[in-house]
Amino acid sequence: MRTLVAGVDTSTQSCKVVVRDAETGALVRFGSARHPDGTEVDPEAWWTAFGAAAAAAGGLDDVAALAVGGQQHGMVALDVDGEVVRPALLWNDTRSAGAARDLVTELGDGDTDAGQQAWADAIGSVPVASLTVTKLRWLRDAEPENAARVAAVALPHDWLTWRIAGFGPRSQGLEPDLSALVTDRSDASGTGYYDAAADGGAGAYRPDLVELALGRSDVVLPRVLGPAEAAGVASPVVAGSAVDGGALLGPGAGDNAAAALGLGMVEGDVGVSLGTSGVVSAVAAERTADGSGLVTGFSDATGRYLLLAVTLNASRVLDAARTVLGVDHAELSRLALEAPAGADGLVLVPYLEGERTPNRPDASGTLHGVRLGSSTPSHVARAFVEGMLCGLADGLDALRALGVPVERLVLIGGGAQSEAVRRIAPQVLGMPLTVPEPGEYVADGAARQAAWVLAARGSGEVGGPPAWRTSSSTVSEAAPEPVVREQYAAVRDLV
Repeated sequence: MRTLVAGVDTSTQSCKVVVRDAETGALVRFGSARHPDGTEVDPEAWWTAFGAAAAAAGGLDDVAALAVGGQQHGMVALDVDGEVVRPALLWNDTRSAGAARDLVTELGDGDTDAGQQAWADAIGSVPVASLTVTKLRWLRDAEPENAARVAAVALPHDWLTWRIAGFGPRSQGLEPDLSALVTDRSDASGTGYYDAAADGGAGAYRPDLVELALGRSDVVLPRVLGPAEAAGVASPVVAGSAVDGGALLGPGAGDNAAAALGLGMVEGDVGVSLGTSGVVSAVAAERTADGSGLVTGFSDATGRYLLLAVTLNASRVLDAARTVLGVDHAELSRLALEAPAGADGLVLVPYLEGERTPNRPDASGTLHGVRLGSSTPSHVARAFVEGMLCGLADGLDALRALGVPVERLVLIGGGAQSEAVRRIAPQVLGMPLTVPEPGEYVADGAARQAAWVLAARGSGEVGGPPAWRTSSSTVSEAAPEPVVREQYAAVRDLV
């Protein structure tokens, strides 16, 4: 009888559950459920969606292990009774932009440049509105009564793993054991108060940075587990007893790290992900300390590092283009491919929701170079696609500037389903792109981690993740079109 594992992706927009064969990785079942829109969400909505997604996947009674991958940075503040203090602020909530600036200045003793480098040296990243540490400062300043109630701070995947293990708010008759909260290096490294390179790479929290943000450091932070360390067992309400003692729980991972694990990325591979956010991510042996803030030095799900350049604006730029033009995705692609590279000088700077890289949370999008000849649906479609890709190309350049090897680009995410994106991306990024077949890469990475935890428990050795067969892929190639990035560079700073 085959052994099954489950992977969960609790993302910004939805919860997805895959059930796979632990030995081969073959997909057995799948289910999903929507999350509510917004940049702040009651975490109970995630719990409800998880239950619906698990049910849609045929239930989890027969899985031997499961793990959760999730959206990073979101602030889940809990009180002593395990109750959520206020709706969770998600990564894309920019109200903490001012708090980020304050934290940078304070650590630099009033000098912004010095502060940026001090933060990069301390945690590998420079605070922007996305990071949890800035949301804690915002909470302290904007909602002091709520801040005073905080007894523990978790991330979305930490909180969901805690609930799956059977813990939760006292008001629901659950055990609110805050000491049972766990996380992994990849998600902890995105909080803004965890140094993944401390103690020779073992990693450690920075209570001084928690205090700088919240005004105190006497809060419970999730225990950071190793890549294949079990986080306990799932509640029998969630999963059955396919193994003695119940279904094992993996430590989980941040979404980008889980996707890298699901895709089997190695050093030299760079993921280009087009989801709600745009992410350029590279697996590396060493953490960076980029004081410019363009590259964040996070951790991956295997004990290495995951260096990221993140834009707030990716697939929603395509959605905006569809709205402007009144077309569906297929027609948007057709129109974009009708126009020439560079759209005859029409350039979109796509800061439609502010921007994280570069750090311009209050910026807005701008369309430059409008002329009679470029005022056509095709030119507008092309400009939106190219503008989105140019932001990611800048992130790729930032990785190269730090000496990160870029040998292969892997294009993933919902935006990768656009034919125009696949054909235009190599022109803008200057390299061929490997495009895996569509899949749930985050959930798959979580499932792979679950299988790893199960194998480690059985053998007593950590080893490495199972060598599942990776999905098939195609290669998208096109000659580079330098004019696109030249035009973009000439106007991107005019906001």
